[in-house]
Amino acid sequence: MSETALVSLSVEASIGVITVNYPPVNALGPGVADGIIDCLKQGSADPAITAMVLIGAGRSFIAGADIRGFGTGRKRLPLGERVYDILDASAKPVVAAIHGYALGGGLEIALACHYRIAVNSAKVGLPEVLIGILPGGGGTQRLPRLIGPKAAMDMIVTGRHVPAGEARTLGIIDELIPDAADLRDSAIAYARGIAAVRPLPRVRDREDRLVEAKSDPNMFDAMRKSIARRARNQRAPYNCIASVEAACTLPFDDGIRRESELFQELENSDEARALRYAFFAEREVAKLPNMPADLAARPFGNAAVIGAGTMGGGIAMSFADFGIPVKIMDSTQDALDRGMARIRANYATSVTRGSLAKAEMQRRLAHIEPVTGFDDIKSADIVIEAVFEEMDVKKPIFAKLDEVMKPGALLLSNTSALDVDQLAAMTNRPGDVAGAHFFSPANVMKLLEVVRGAQTSPTTLLSVMQMGRRIGKIAAVAGNCDGFLANRSRAPFNSEMIILLEEGCLPEQVDQVMVDFGYPMGPFAVGDLAGLDISAAGRRRRAAADPNYRKLPIADRLVELGRYGQKTGAGWYRYEKGDRTPHPDPEVAAIIKQITSEIGMKPRTFTHQEILRRLLFASVNEACRILEEGTAYRASDIDVMWLHGFGFPRYRGGLMYWADGIGVRDVYNQIAAWHQQYGERWAPAPMLRQLAETGTSFREAKPGH
Repeated sequence: MSETALVSLSVEASIGVITVNYPPVNALGPGVADGIIDCLKQGSADPAITAMVLIGAGRSFIAGADIRGFGTGRKRLPLGERVYDILDASAKPVVAAIHGYALGGGLEIALACHYRIAVNSAKVGLPEVLIGILPGGGGTQRLPRLIGPKAAMDMIVTGRHVPAGEARTLGIIDELIPDAADLRDSAIAYARGIAAVRPLPRVRDREDRLVEAKSDPNMFDAMRKSIARRARNQRAPYNCIASVEAACTLPFDDGIRRESELFQELENSDEARALRYAFFAEREVAKLPNMPADLAARPFGNAAVIGAGTMGGGIAMSFADFGIPVKIMDSTQDALDRGMARIRANYATSVTRGSLAKAEMQRRLAHIEPVTGFDDIKSADIVIEAVFEEMDVKKPIFAKLDEVMKPGALLLSNTSALDVDQLAAMTNRPGDVAGAHFFSPANVMKLLEVVRGAQTSPTTLLSVMQMGRRIGKIAAVAGNCDGFLANRSRAPFNSEMIILLEEGCLPEQVDQVMVDFGYPMGPFAVGDLAGLDISAAGRRRRAAADPNYRKLPIADRLVELGRYGQKTGAGWYRYEKGDRTPHPDPEVAAIIKQITSEIGMKPRTFTHQEILRRLLFASVNEACRILEEGTAYRASDIDVMWLHGFGFPRYRGGLMYWADGIGVRDVYNQIAAWHQQYGERWAPAPMLRQLAETGTSFREAKPGH
């Protein structure tokens, strides 16, 4: 695509219109910034042009930089030659006309314009921190001058997308345009209205909003303290704060130079590389290999959920949140009433917190219809079974669905581990059956594990993936096996953390190591939150299927004592009434000591590194088996599932990316040593051995089929 096609200049009644046309979202790819500069120079040199409009073709203004260019050693233009500087220096006013998204470099370009107008549905933001860097095009210097340093830090450090209405209130947007209006015509009219205004309102010249930093000089340290927990081990949020602080203490050009220095510290950091990897892995996971190019997903306009429990209610909310009508069914009116009450309470909590408007809550509730019979859901395009995780409970439901659902309906099971093929065998349409494993809470967690059965048709697989995207999920495919991809790869971690206790470790030691690594909660605290009875049921199922399955006596003893976690006030930790804070419990320490003695183990001490690697290497080894079997398409798919299903710290890229950072050979050598020390549970996967011998990274591993 030529530069002239990327950016063009047209003239309409004395107004120059600069149009960026770089599908699909007008990212600042190669040639775009140069094209804008060329058009600005043409417009400045044309005496017939009195003002200019900068607008994006297609569905967005400018949705940000091309991330593929970061960390490649590309040359950065000096101050004064960048597109932001050329806009700043324009002798003629430039109006940014924003629709869709103005993010990152796109918003920085808009901030360098003299005026900004936007349609009501537009969103703006500086999300660079989410890929481990900071806004490097003047965003940290201009935004504080426009809206004040405190509001600017909130936007920049969180990376959040700000709706146009809020952006107008903050002062980023000068005028809002109705969505139904023609943005181009509105922008041209606006430009005519300000064409003669002098002096030009350059954001760089504003100082009035910086005064708040002088009246509250501690605001920057306060911001650092407020993010300390969630920004653990990360540099980018702190560099963002330092750069905004520079805007308040340095002249504009010196602040720009400081921003550039802080940007360059981050661009090639391990953190930024890992976050960029995660960004692209999330896009790669949507690609289904070996699919016919002309294959189309089945359209759907409504859904049904069977089971009004916690999971069923959360799944129904997932559809309602995106405006999709959904029926929720249970066998009794009482169960249905409890389920609907739980849904209303969940929405009400969001309203109380201020994250959801009351009118929006009512709109979403109106999309959920409670019903009690199969006849009420037979016309649904998609039905998701979300009943108790027992095969004998699920099988009769699929037989009934086969009987009543219309032809072409997708028949899905929200199972976390059960055999999808057994459920499909209950129907005469196994091609329409797949797993749709939502993670709890279903309306909050982003991951949807799409399970491919032996007879799941390509159309069904594609359709379930599209369904996931429509309801805001990151959908990833797994093959059908016990635990599928996510829970199967996590199972060795879960076992190993309890085996560590048998060797003398304590739950709080393990949790501290994982929190220090970057997890929001330690695994034992998470277990208490989920319910120890749930994991015990999974162990019983695996033990029944595998005579060599290793029992976990400490975990089983807690369940026998009725210590199920938070819901009973005691699990791995004890909990005060009305308080979810986990407190180390001497009773648990005593149980651990007793069982360790019973099984003849001599307690010992552990380094943090051994605890971390025992847990994660166990899962890396299992992930290699999963890849070898073809249960996963790519190692990066495993990373996506760990990021969004288990809270793996995003700035570490994912399980397999992290292991690559250690090195395949080192991972293999350690696992082989533990195989000698601990026995068969540490037997290296054949693929792991092969990767180590050939010097191939996990990311380069080719799955079997």
